Amino acid sequence: MRPLFRLLSDELIERIISEARDILCNLGMEIHNDGVLSMLSDHGASVDSETNHVHFTADIIDKALAAAPDSVKLFDVMGRQTHDLTGHNVYFTPGSAAINILDPHSGEIRKPLTADYVEYAKIVSRLDNIASQSTAFIPSDVHEKISDSYRLFLSLLYCEKPVVTGAFTIDAFDVMKDLLVAVRGSTDALAAKPLSIFSCCPTAPLKWSDVTSQNLVDCAKHFIPVEYISMPLSGFMAPVTLVGSLVQHTAETLSGVVLSQLTRPGTPVIYGGSPAAFDVRYETTPMGAVETQMIDCAYNEIGKYLNLPTQAYIALSDAKQLDAQAGLETSMGATLAALAGINNISGPGMLDFESCQSLEKLVVDNEICGMTLRLARGIEPKEDFPSQPIFEELLREKHLLIANHTRKYLQDEHYFPGAVIDRANSSRWKEEGSLTIGDRAKSEIAKLLGGYEPTGLSDDVLAEMNGLMKTEAAKHGMDSLPHEDL
Repeated sequence: MRPLFRLLSDELIERIISEARDILCNLGMEIHNDGVLSMLSDHGASVDSETNHVHFTADIIDKALAAAPDSVKLFDVMGRQTHDLTGHNVYFTPGSAAINILDPHSGEIRKPLTADYVEYAKIVSRLDNIASQSTAFIPSDVHEKISDSYRLFLSLLYCEKPVVTGAFTIDAFDVMKDLLVAVRGSTDALAAKPLSIFSCCPTAPLKWSDVTSQNLVDCAKHFIPVEYISMPLSGFMAPVTLVGSLVQHTAETLSGVVLSQLTRPGTPVIYGGSPAAFDVRYETTPMGAVETQMIDCAYNEIGKYLNLPTQAYIALSDAKQLDAQAGLETSMGATLAALAGINNISGPGMLDFESCQSLEKLVVDNEICGMTLRLARGIEPKEDFPSQPIFEELLREKHLLIANHTRKYLQDEHYFPGAVIDRANSSRWKEEGSLTIGDRAKSEIAKLLGGYEPTGLSDDVLAEMNGLMKTEAAKHGMDSLPHEDL
């Protein structure tokens, strides 16, 4: 039986959804995009163009929810299916869009470079328990106007896994879409086999900016899946209670579903978010707080109640180093997320309130993900009944190390973590150098990079991608790109 974790009753879910719908219809949303406002008006919403305010209708919300698909499938750069985001299927993705990286040599937080990103992509390509990559951090050695497209370009260049990404400008979307089309071969092929998810973020409270609402529309036009990243901050930019924050999250996310489905009914969407319980003592947004994790798991239940795939920023830490706090917060979040059945769990590798990536933490988190994925499979009998023959063999042989039953089920029944996790006895640990988890993580990174193999993309596709990226870079005064010197 697959274990499941729930926080909300169906009755409470229905009340939260009802309250959120009332907010959309009676208080409305602020949307700073003339095209989106016009579209909503055409479908019967009440629009005040002077204040950019929209009052939705129950009919618009109902039609959007009816049109949204209950599954999102993802495919890698070679066209092989890797994900089916539906039901209680669980997949892990690194946290994304960090502005810093934890330097593996000095242990200091610094701005990332292209060389860091290339190492990251190569490492992710070899992590068995991380199903997709993200545009994890922002290289500081390229012009900021191309930072969105450049990190997607590097991801596609060095790793075959699907990519969770996003654009911080309207103009960046076109080149990012063109990169994805270059890999697939055509817009129809990209729609048939989605390669990427775009994160689109409303602004708390109850607002869509020009950029993010346009990103939603552009993704829908090209059938590119989106995940809505509503970010209520409990007690600051949202009600202090968890239920109140869930009402706000639901309203903001439902509004995103409406924008996507009015643009193109049936476009793939994911019910996601990145809320936080605001810590008034430090004026911070702790992603490792238990209340943050509870909101994540709870809105996942709401998304599933609405028959939508789900996502959450969870399984990450607010620690600044690879330390006990990092392990505590990440493993707790990963465990709760897996038991809740969140479909796309974004967070591994992340530190410092979603602002910093650590490659060492990423390889440690890969093992946390492996353990939680095993937990989510639950316990089932495997030729365990009748039990007497197995115990007769145990009594006869004094062990079951080479028993047929052991050899048949050992690998499936037990998860064996890699060398990052220490399971040796103390004498062997001392003989092997008394290594810390940080030491073992550094060694694992070297091993992964040493065994890296290039993607299977053809030379023609690689040339087209390079041409697109160099053309974009030239618009902003860059004659070459840093990855060319690596």
